[in-house]
Amino acid sequence: MEALQKCIHAERMIGRIEALAQCSQPGRGVTRLSFTEQSEQAILLVAGWMEEAGMKVRRDAVNNLIGRYEGMDPDAPVLLIGSHLDSVAEAGKYDGILGVIAGIEVVHAIKESGTITKNPIEVIAFCDEEGTRFHTTFLGSRAIAGTLREPDLEAQDHEGITVAQAMRAVGSDPEQYRRAARDPQTILGYLELHIEQGPVLEEMGQSCGVVAGIAGQSRYEFRVEGQAGHAGTVPVRFRRDALAGAAEMIQAVERIALKNESVVATVGKLAVLPGASNVIPGVVEGTLDVRSLQDDVKQSTLLELIEEFRQIAQRRSLACHFRRVMDSPAVACSEPFVLAIETVMEERGMKPLRLVSGAGHDAMAVAAITDIGMIFVRCREGVSHHPDEYASPEDIMEGTTVLMNAVLRLTTYSR
Repeated sequence: MEALQKCIHAERMIGRIEALAQCSQPGRGVTRLSFTEQSEQAILLVAGWMEEAGMKVRRDAVNNLIGRYEGMDPDAPVLLIGSHLDSVAEAGKYDGILGVIAGIEVVHAIKESGTITKNPIEVIAFCDEEGTRFHTTFLGSRAIAGTLREPDLEAQDHEGITVAQAMRAVGSDPEQYRRAARDPQTILGYLELHIEQGPVLEEMGQSCGVVAGIAGQSRYEFRVEGQAGHAGTVPVRFRRDALAGAAEMIQAVERIALKNESVVATVGKLAVLPGASNVIPGVVEGTLDVRSLQDDVKQSTLLELIEEFRQIAQRRSLACHFRRVMDSPAVACSEPFVLAIETVMEERGMKPLRLVSGAGHDAMAVAAITDIGMIFVRCREGVSHHPDEYASPEDIMEGTTVLMNAVLRLTTYSR
């Protein structure tokens, strides 16, 4: 173990993270959307690093980048390590990227130390986890899990370009997307290292934690309809102000979510129409996001919120409509994988701290076909999806070491 740990180089990982941060649209932070010039630049860099680590590199049918390192038994089930290369708009440097770079570093260390694992290892850099461009999350990981569907390829970006058209632009054939699906019998499991995107590890004073599960998520769009009117001539008592109604609805979201600690609920986007300073808002369009590790609690909270919205609308003589955008169930990490990570953490003098991920990850999609495990790495002040996102070299080193030791434990035994 010591010889292997000496082969992990934080400086190399930090240099690669910084290099990938340059693969971005101009502007603040990192903006790297799927199937763009910037994502292609990132793929070429990562492919080179995979080859340097001794992996055979390929792209699958949906443009996921995959590096394979053979084990003693090339026919044994493969252990997958992965995360994503795309970002939200004006993101930080570490979200997704850290997991890919750490996976490459683990394989690099195994190669440099002369260690040979029983099982092959594949590092996957998934495309389109965030869904920023097409509003479709987990495109790459769902393709590998075999749960991507043809209508998903017709989703459009703000310029009207479909996923299928964007795939063709980078040399992929969207008609072959089913070929990306993997046979569950050929997979040992999946590991993902990711920044926590929350403040718990920093509060606990610990560099790493093990993820117990990933919260289920329901995402809706809502539309509140009232009556636009002159801001100076319509008395307040006669108004059907869509924004005033939406404001009361947003307060209800906070109030209802506070009833249960396992629930988080967010109105993250609002559009006020017609959007003039001297016109009473006639329409408000917004988004509602509800998450919990307990699917029944999530569903009951969602139903309560929808009913509350409708009661507020009725009382104010407004109309309120909902459209479901996404509904994903909670995913529990596999107990053998959780225990393996906890054992490694205890061996390294850390508490086996179990965390719940409120954010979605590629692991959620991959869980449809295999066991999953996740490691969280502390990030400063819990900030993520922001240019100030930061994980220290020391924490990155520790997280990668935990990942490597977990890989060695899991590949020691066949399923």
